[in-house]
Amino acid sequence: MIERYKALWAVIACVLFWGFSFISIKVAIPVFPPMTLGLFRFILALGFLFFFKRHLAPREPLRLRDVPLLCGAGITGVTLYFFCENNGVSLVTASEASIITGAIPVLTMTAEWIDGRLRRAIPDRARPGMIPPGRTSPARIGGRRWLGAAISMAGVWMVAGVSFALSGSLRGYAYMGGAALSWVAYCFLTRPLFARCSRIHIVFWQSVFGAAGFLPFAAAEYPRWGRPDLPVLLHLVFLGICCSALGYWLYAHSLEVLGAAVSSVFINFIPVVTAAAGFFLLGERLSPLQWAGALLVVCGVSLTIGKTPTS
Repeated sequence: MIERYKALWAVIACVLFWGFSFISIKVAIPVFPPMTLGLFRFILALGFLFFFKRHLAPREPLRLRDVPLLCGAGITGVTLYFFCENNGVSLVTASEASIITGAIPVLTMTAEWIDGRLRRAIPDRARPGMIPPGRTSPARIGGRRWLGAAISMAGVWMVAGVSFALSGSLRGYAYMGGAALSWVAYCFLTRPLFARCSRIHIVFWQSVFGAAGFLPFAAAEYPRWGRPDLPVLLHLVFLGICCSALGYWLYAHSLEVLGAAVSSVFINFIPVVTAAAGFFLLGERLSPLQWAGALLVVCGVSLTIGKTPTS
């Protein structure tokens, strides 16, 4: 139970970092193009993670059998996710982007349900190399969690101030759908690693492969690089240390203990945190619809994390 509470606080802290990140991105993006910003923030994250890896897991080797999962998770959860999200947000409205991103918990729970059905259908002896039963094995998804994910998704829609108008950009929808699917893939590629790797080892090497994936995109953006001033550099440090290094490490903690379905539903808190930050820090006004949406997100997440007979 204590470990569960620690994981809940970890994912809450992670969501706070990621919610505030949009303010820092807004400041830094005129100087650093999107994929260049991703490269620089993960280079900073790697320096931070390397320091802690030397203290927490100095002798843990990089095993060849773990490289496909670590590389796949780094590319999908870092490079591909940011590539799809950055391009999608530029083509669709903020409300549409939030709605599609808010579908991540439902997509994750669907993938968990399919995975659970396959695991029960295939005998253990026919699945060599699969993770043993325990905290990281998939749980059955109860109706209460499905309902909670749906309610939180509706809340995201309201917080985004949805106008019910469609942009009609098929490319934008495809990019945002790709971002959602890449995050689901990241969760499922990461989960088997917890059975044989430390958390800091996993996040460090995922960041290495994810940062490497940014290199060709950043090189193409080089003509658009600007000259940063001190505020931009400070925001970059926040993105690298808090949002990338600590954010991914905290989310990995939640993913290991709570599972993909519960951890993913907290992502729907991100637009709530961003809206609250705009209200308190930037003086932006929130409509009654947005306040009601924030309450729905809280209710939906509460339903999802509550214990059910099938969990």
